[in-house]
Amino acid sequence: MKVRSYLVVGAGRFGGALARTLFELGHEVVIVDRREGPLEDVMAHATHALVLDAASEAELSKVGVSNFDAVVIAIGDSFEASVLATAAAKELGAQHIVAKAGSTRAAEVLTKVGADHVVRPEHDMGERLAQQLVTPALVDAFALGDAHGVLEFVAGPKLVGSLAHLRLPNRFAIQVVAIERGDALTVGPKADFEVEEGDILVVIGSTEALDRFREGASG
Repeated sequence: MKVRSYLVVGAGRFGGALARTLFELGHEVVIVDRREGPLEDVMAHATHALVLDAASEAELSKVGVSNFDAVVIAIGDSFEASVLATAAAKELGAQHIVAKAGSTRAAEVLTKVGADHVVRPEHDMGERLAQQLVTPALVDAFALGDAHGVLEFVAGPKLVGSLAHLRLPNRFAIQVVAIERGDALTVGPKADFEVEEGDILVVIGSTEALDRFREGASG
């Protein structure tokens, strides 16, 4: 697995959970917040935790923004600070900026000031749950019992190419039931579907098969 580096701005529930997960997956994570309190809960689960006002370009420049594979603006208590931090990260040469938004309007503004991708956690989770509830293949999969399951897997370099070329059912005994790319969800993708790095594959199979797939497709 290639180790990547991430800068997470904001140590609230979303930013803290993101930093912990990335760190546990073996990546380098620097998390910053303008207050020391929120950082105390996550500093043991990050490479570095710094008190820093990311809304200030001068302050943000101290962490070498352009050196990270991605910068995540996870500020939840101030839309103004999110906008300023996003604009500052863009100006400082961030390679890829992901910003958290609370509304459609906020998402539009963050995109205009430099965010490459905007997430709305509660909205996105609601949409995903709705898709799962109305997609029979997914609903049936949840009812297969303890020996089978459903896995959402972010495609890395090993999963780039057409499904026909990847031969996932033959190699791992799993089935791809849906692929999510940005805001688009393709249910029952055909063999000529071209998987791109960053796509989210929803696959079903036995627990053993899913474990093999997770191990074999990582990196």
